[in-house]
Amino acid sequence: MLSVSELSVIGVVWLVFAAIFLFCVIFHNVWSGLGIFALLFQDFMRYGKSKQYFFQRPAWLQRLDLPKRWFTHFYMVSVIWNAVLLGITCRSLFLRYPYPMWLQRVLNLLCGNVLHLTSGDELSILLVQIMLCVQAVRRLTECLFISVFSSGVIHPVQYCWGLVYYVLVGLTVHCEGPVLGTKVYAIRDLFAQGKWYHAAGITLFLWATLHHHRSHVILASLRKNKMGEVIHFKHSIPYGDWFEVVSCPHYLAELLIYLAISVTFEGRHLTWWFVILYVFFSHAMMAILCHEFYVKKFNNYPKIRKAFIPFIF
Repeated sequence: MLSVSELSVIGVVWLVFAAIFLFCVIFHNVWSGLGIFALLFQDFMRYGKSKQYFFQRPAWLQRLDLPKRWFTHFYMVSVIWNAVLLGITCRSLFLRYPYPMWLQRVLNLLCGNVLHLTSGDELSILLVQIMLCVQAVRRLTECLFISVFSSGVIHPVQYCWGLVYYVLVGLTVHCEGPVLGTKVYAIRDLFAQGKWYHAAGITLFLWATLHHHRSHVILASLRKNKMGEVIHFKHSIPYGDWFEVVSCPHYLAELLIYLAISVTFEGRHLTWWFVILYVFFSHAMMAILCHEFYVKKFNNYPKIRKAFIPFIF
């Protein structure tokens, strides 16, 4: 297992961004007495409804706004990038081709000596890469055909980070593990590597994916009639499935998807735990802002609901 002393560049990146979002979670209500700093902090941190309804912004800041529907671009990048990585992985496993030189250089730059230091099985790498492709295709499909985006906006920095984020996630998968491209594998060879944690990881991934999808369907249905036609862009209280216990079950389900990937690695991929730490704090911040919006806007909002983790917060 990777030791802390061997922390990679990409590991540091995830820890830094996790710390940034932890700071946002702690100080997200800081406002008065800090002038322009507070203004920029709030504008950077918020997006969508939390930026539109409870945050007065000057015109010069609004000129920087980008449409929230551009989230779709993130998943377009994710689909293309993870498909490329899956193709490279299959080529290395089944045809014994080494990673392309450009990818080896990128991994050496971001992972340094961490690359290939840890033992692991090839089946885990393949399964995780498939999971990322499935997640990317599903989210892109939901954005294009299910979700109903209003006039919500995002910050240009948030948009740029969203594009880079999914590239880094794919690279992180390959930062630790066995050297691929040194042996030709048959499907039965990979199946022979199957362990309990592969089955557990796949099961958790499918379960979390189902609830993640249901959450987006429920949110979209609030703006559609029974015929599936969009009738308005207003915000309403969602009900059903995990919405009965948390305000943002889509964030909770996505965290579980990332945990499922760690389980598939048997928890031995230390850098992936840094990704999970980042996802936890970033999604916690977004969930808190979303929950505060619901509580302030709707007097009859269910008091039993927490923001992110059922019965906790």
